[in-house]
Amino acid sequence: MKTEDRIEPRTERATARGSGQRWDLVAAGAGVVLVVAAALGGRAIEDYARTLYVHWPPLLASWYPHTGPGTVAAPAVAVAAIAYGPLLARRLRWRSLLLAVYASSLAWILSLALIDGWGRGIAERLTTKHEYLRVIDRFDDIGAALRTFDAHILLDAPDNWPAHVAGHPPGATLTFVLLDRAGLGGGAWAGVWCILTGASALLAVLVTVRALAGEDLARRAAPFLVLSPVAVWAGTSADGYFAAVAAWSVALLALAATRTVRAPGAAALGAGLLYGWVCYLSYGLPLIALLLLAVLVLVRTARPLPLALLGALVAPVAFTAAGFNWWEAYHVLVERYHQGAGGFRPYGYWVWANLACTVIAVGPATVAGLRRTFAGVPGAVRGLRGGVASAPDRLVPLVLVALFLLLAADLSGMSKAETERIWQPFMVWLLPAAALLPDRGRRGWLAAQAVVALAVNHLLWTGW
Repeated sequence: MKTEDRIEPRTERATARGSGQRWDLVAAGAGVVLVVAAALGGRAIEDYARTLYVHWPPLLASWYPHTGPGTVAAPAVAVAAIAYGPLLARRLRWRSLLLAVYASSLAWILSLALIDGWGRGIAERLTTKHEYLRVIDRFDDIGAALRTFDAHILLDAPDNWPAHVAGHPPGATLTFVLLDRAGLGGGAWAGVWCILTGASALLAVLVTVRALAGEDLARRAAPFLVLSPVAVWAGTSADGYFAAVAAWSVALLALAATRTVRAPGAAALGAGLLYGWVCYLSYGLPLIALLLLAVLVLVRTARPLPLALLGALVAPVAFTAAGFNWWEAYHVLVERYHQGAGGFRPYGYWVWANLACTVIAVGPATVAGLRRTFAGVPGAVRGLRGGVASAPDRLVPLVLVALFLLLAADLSGMSKAETERIWQPFMVWLLPAAALLPDRGRRGWLAAQAVVALAVNHLLWTGW
């Protein structure tokens, strides 16, 4: 190819860029339309049939304009991230950038949570009647609790578990039991644990993107990961903790597969250990195996697989030996799900309204980035087949696999409502799509992300 054939005239280049940005706005606008349709349609369904079991569809929330200690802090964090985030993401050394992203994410999550106040926003979130801390005393004998766990899942069972305990494998509850045993009992420590671990999920995503698609794309994604609206539900819910465990499993496997870590064998084993553990945190998270497989396919290696599989066996062997049968408990849970709100919530509404929840949680910049992800599919296929894939070509499959997992969870019918919280382990992998947006307008997209999060937390009383 001649040099002149590779260079577009300035006007053509500008036109193509402008067209792309217009389509980005169209995609974000379509997301807004979806949210409005879900809100209006949900309101009509709820007024007529009252089968949605949410007060402000499609979110599990109530209309409740309010302010709190975080009302000053959260906008300040947002302004700082918008003004300096893109610049620092380019200039900081990699390790310094990771520290900055973690600190900024913590500040963003905490300040958003504190709009509701320390008690109602953090310390009391995991102490309600549906939550894990309600049953800590029933785990005095952990072995007995595990052996009889599925006997208390159904609503008509004696001493039935609260909704979240019944809805998850016992690893979720056991986490808070062990925190209590370590002297970190109560809602405040539980909330802090979820926030501290949940914020680290973003670091795992950045590490993975760098390993698979290069440092430049990871740096471009960093400010968007920090200011994502999903932070509203990361503080405070256990799903943020689940997202972190799943994300670090993927990140460690990416480091092991690319051999960009000093001990790739240990990283592979760690990836497996975390994957096995996350399967006992949530019944939906074995799906993360497809992200792990995507990592190996992108790197074109199976070298880490034996050690990863070995690590993945540890949690199943331990829980099974202790008397807990994952498959039996899951089937009992399906029955419990249909005994409660899940059995009444209309699939025909939630199968698309869940996606509206996702649009709110990931924000307009991610929606625009997803448009560019789809537009990049043909080039990514050609590049990966020919072995000359660019950095964006290698990011595209990762984002698409995460989107596929989210859609699979949606179509299963086992995620009707509350997905703005439940799908955090999948949504964090959609956020890097915003790295595909052009430099021009990046601060505007970051501002849009922040506005969504601030509006949700100030205008609504969210369930989590």
